[in-house]
Amino acid sequence: MDIALIRQEYMRERLDEGDVARDPIAQFRRWFDEAVQGSLPMVNAMTLATVNANGQPSARIVLLKGIDERGLVFYTDYESRKGRELSANSRASLLFYWIELEREVRVEGAVEKTSAAESDEYFASRPVGSRLAANASSPQSAILAGREALEQRYREVQQRYGEAPPRPSGWGGYRVVPQAMEFWQGRPNRLHDRLLYTKAAGGWNIVRLAP
Repeated sequence: MDIALIRQEYMRERLDEGDVARDPIAQFRRWFDEAVQGSLPMVNAMTLATVNANGQPSARIVLLKGIDERGLVFYTDYESRKGRELSANSRASLLFYWIELEREVRVEGAVEKTSAAESDEYFASRPVGSRLAANASSPQSAILAGREALEQRYREVQQRYGEAPPRPSGWGGYRVVPQAMEFWQGRPNRLHDRLLYTKAAGGWNIVRLAP
């Protein structure tokens, strides 16, 4: 198959300045709710892009676990590669892509840790297996001798904590505080709709970008 010939035509919706919310978080909630109502798979999956101290970018999929007027929240090991990169450069970008709706949302902003109370509350809501795994895999991204070494660590943690594993001290949440959010709606002939919100004094500016 010639990869260059793989194409997708976009025909579903349009995105007009007069129809969107004046606040990007409110607009994001509209689109997120529509994605949930459409039963899209892994609707909260998002690409997180970070940059290390040398300027090398990296990206991976994480899961959105909270959203409010302050920003978008995900949880991870603070000693993971992404955690170390956010320590060196506390700015990041998120990308949501809902192909079934022909929509994309990009988020750029500063990143801050959630409070310990927020991290505790979310950690307690996780299945016990996930809580055990967070302890067994810390520090995340560390080199392992093999799969058996990981499973042995899991068994040891399970034996130590049983059904009540604690939140590791190096595990918790990050909040991406948006400074810019772009909403992309696929349109025919690649004349896509792109609306960019940028933070301004007292609110948000909205502009249309060329596709």
